[in-house]
Amino acid sequence: SKMTVKAVKMPCTSANVYTKVPDGGWGWTVAFAFFVVEALTYGIIKSFGVFFNDLMESFDETNSRISWIISICVFVQTFTAPLSTVLSNRFGHRLVVMAGGLLVSTGMVIASFARSVVDMYVTIGIISGLGYCLSFLPTVTILSQYFDKRRSLVTAVASTGECFAVFSFAPAITALKEQIGWRYSMLSVGVLQLGITACGSLLRPIVIREQEEVKAQPPEESTETKYMLENEQTCTSIESIDSGVDITTSPSNVPGKTKAEPKSEEPKQHGQNPVENNSTPPEPKSKLLDFSVMRDYSFICYAFFGLFATLGFFAPSLYIIPLSRSLGIGKDHSAYILSAMAIAEVFGRIFAGWVLNKKPIRKIYIELICVILLSVALVAFPFASGFWGLMICSVYFGFMLGTVAGTHIPLLAEDDVVGIERMSSAAGVYVFIQSLAGLAGPPLAGVLVDTTKNYSSAFYSCAAGMVLGAVFLALVRPCKTGLCHQQQQQQQQVEESTAGPPPELPDDFIDMDIGKAENSGKGSDSV
Repeated sequence: SKMTVKAVKMPCTSANVYTKVPDGGWGWTVAFAFFVVEALTYGIIKSFGVFFNDLMESFDETNSRISWIISICVFVQTFTAPLSTVLSNRFGHRLVVMAGGLLVSTGMVIASFARSVVDMYVTIGIISGLGYCLSFLPTVTILSQYFDKRRSLVTAVASTGECFAVFSFAPAITALKEQIGWRYSMLSVGVLQLGITACGSLLRPIVIREQEEVKAQPPEESTETKYMLENEQTCTSIESIDSGVDITTSPSNVPGKTKAEPKSEEPKQHGQNPVENNSTPPEPKSKLLDFSVMRDYSFICYAFFGLFATLGFFAPSLYIIPLSRSLGIGKDHSAYILSAMAIAEVFGRIFAGWVLNKKPIRKIYIELICVILLSVALVAFPFASGFWGLMICSVYFGFMLGTVAGTHIPLLAEDDVVGIERMSSAAGVYVFIQSLAGLAGPPLAGVLVDTTKNYSSAFYSCAAGMVLGAVFLALVRPCKTGLCHQQQQQQQQVEESTAGPPPELPDDFIDMDIGKAENSGKGSDSV
């Protein structure tokens, strides 16, 4: 079966309709958009450490209070993830991402005129944080829908946008601050983030419709077969109100109505199956956010993994420059260390995507190995001394961070977690659960630094969270295939047994009609 696209000649605002997941096509444009969105969202967040010392001096604040800027931003970004899912399902990914880009840029521009750290909490923390959520999550979700076999590799490569951003933004912003000051530098970053809106306009919706075999069915059928088809259609239409799946997967149920309904539906869908067109489009609007994933034990374990692992995602990038300055390393060399970490993260993401793209590999186990090695990298930072010691630790940490950060959200689409069908809702709930760690991580590290007067304590707290995340990640696969999965199968069997009697009613009806036909035939013979 060849892949068909019905929206090729239509404008950029129309949806792309495929008969199967394209694994390319317009998906490459979406991948480029995701690359830029990553650079202007997470890339800016990770580069925000270059403003730390300037903000501390300008506002006369401590490490912990300045850390709350990014903490509130990450918390709002993750806490509002379900809102992002609801808005994407209601208004589409394009409009949501474009609105998010405006919020991100507005918050950063206003922050450049802030007079206190509280102003930063509102502008960057709340306004830009909400914009980051509306920009990032819908983009990665729609990208996963455009790819199947290449999903891991494409997502990993496209997610390197934040790495290139950190590599380029950290030295550029540092040099720009020396020329125009940190306020105008932050204003320039806010204007640059308007590019998110342009990327959002490239996110065409995608619709997957299976090919129908209606025309291949014979036009004439026996009376008994017609009775059976009519009753099967009745049952299918009732069941499709909840699931919307039986109609598309059972083309044999359609022929009985193909002669009755083409006149009303053909002008709208150009000869496509009327039953499928009536049932499929309303389905995305019926459930704007599906919390049923919370009943899946494997997803619960995976969510706890994300909760604790988030502690180690942002704090090292924020504290690597203050740590290097405390060891007597200059500003320029400190920026080089952060840039080297970003370049290593690029290779880590590409390597992880290439490995996870191999078919015989169980992806959840590869992720577990990477998380364990990432924990070792966090523990190594306090033992580093001098420029080259920090450089080696940063390169190792960046590489391992790339293997985890670029794959932990796309892995939700794997069958070991929730699968591609529930990936949109699962991503919203998953990122929502991460919000607590995003809020507590950097301030916790800041409090430890203020208490111990040593930046090494921040990395120890990150390592502890990553180890706990590895424990829960190790439980994902056993929960999917172990006793928990058996209990779910038993519940499904009970539901199927209770739903069994209704389909038997049409059989009785057919038997009665056949019996009447036989009796009438015998009566005519006797006469």
